[in-house]
Amino acid sequence: MVRMVSKKKSPSLIQLGSMLLITALIVSGCGSSPVAKKETKPIKVGIVDTYTGGAAVYAKDSLDGFKLAVKEFTDKGGPKIEFVTRDDEFKPDKSTSWAKELVMREQVDFLAGTTNSAGSLAVSQYAKESKVPFIVWGGMSDKITGEAGHRYVFSTLPNTAIIGKAGAVQLSKTSYKKIWLAGSDYEYGHSVINNLWSNLTTLKPDVVKVEESWWRVGETDFTPYINAIRSAKPDVLVVGTGGADMVAFMKAVKATGLIQEIPVWAHTSYDPATLRPLGDQAPEGVMGTNPYLFDYPDTAENKAFVEAFKKEYNREPAAFALYGYLGGKFLGEAIEKAGSTDKEKIIDAMEGLTIDSPVGKATLRKEDHQVAIPMSYGVVAKVNGVFTAKDLHTLSPEEIMPSIDSILKARSK
Repeated sequence: MVRMVSKKKSPSLIQLGSMLLITALIVSGCGSSPVAKKETKPIKVGIVDTYTGGAAVYAKDSLDGFKLAVKEFTDKGGPKIEFVTRDDEFKPDKSTSWAKELVMREQVDFLAGTTNSAGSLAVSQYAKESKVPFIVWGGMSDKITGEAGHRYVFSTLPNTAIIGKAGAVQLSKTSYKKIWLAGSDYEYGHSVINNLWSNLTTLKPDVVKVEESWWRVGETDFTPYINAIRSAKPDVLVVGTGGADMVAFMKAVKATGLIQEIPVWAHTSYDPATLRPLGDQAPEGVMGTNPYLFDYPDTAENKAFVEAFKKEYNREPAAFALYGYLGGKFLGEAIEKAGSTDKEKIIDAMEGLTIDSPVGKATLRKEDHQVAIPMSYGVVAKVNGVFTAKDLHTLSPEEIMPSIDSILKARSK
């Protein structure tokens, strides 16, 4: 008996082609089998700022504003942004140390911060050397986007050149001629005073500097300075100070009665971050400038921002909350515009980018990466039992921004 063994037929070319086609469709996602969507790598931001001490109120506002912007992007399914924070304690050397740690150990894609202007300049130099983009939402020195500016640094708040021009416009509309200049002896203090004085002498050539005085950062006893100013009887005292010094100085102005004798000017004098810690010790009548108040400008966009911020943090936003919010908004929209998480492509997208903001259109100028937004000036006043501002006037970015030619000239030195 012969045993028959059957042979399997080899698939025909047609059958083989069909099998390959089905396999290709499944792999490409066109078949019936679901294919996992590729996850986009999140952008990681390392934030260096002052979270302890008197300046912490500004850093906290900035951080909360940034967090709100990130939440809004997340809620609408936009770019994924993660962040970590470090406390520099208002010390520039710690700002740089933390920036290096965040880049090398945490491997952040972007850096952000810092309230201390000298700290911002130090971190900016490191950002330039390491080619890590740095969004400044706290330091106000005009050098950041001016003479020390570069491709890897952006500023989302008005700098001292802008503040100085706006303050000079306000003071030029007064009859004051004899000016006493004073402030905290650090980068921001000198920068805002130098810019204001330079602009004021141009707008009002007959002004005279009576004298100037500078106190150490962290000064608590302003009596000697106030006594000297009072004795000289200038027409106005112009002050460049910030952080904890701003609150302490404003208390001294009220406690010594200086404001009853001599008019005073100081940037952010009527910002909520300044007025909240003062309570009933806020001195009425102090002049100043500020780009933002929660009830000014009175627009639908600002009301929506205030409502969202208050819902998240149970308080109204102050100016630094706006700066942090702008930082988050510019970053998120630049990522969307670039369609990539590549840092160089995001930088390209941020240059010249215009976004909608609580204060209207906001633009990061392509040439110097400085934000262009309006600025108000007014005076501290008590309205319906609450310290705020009155006699507010708005200056457009075109009226207060330094010219591109002046920026290029400063960078060429």
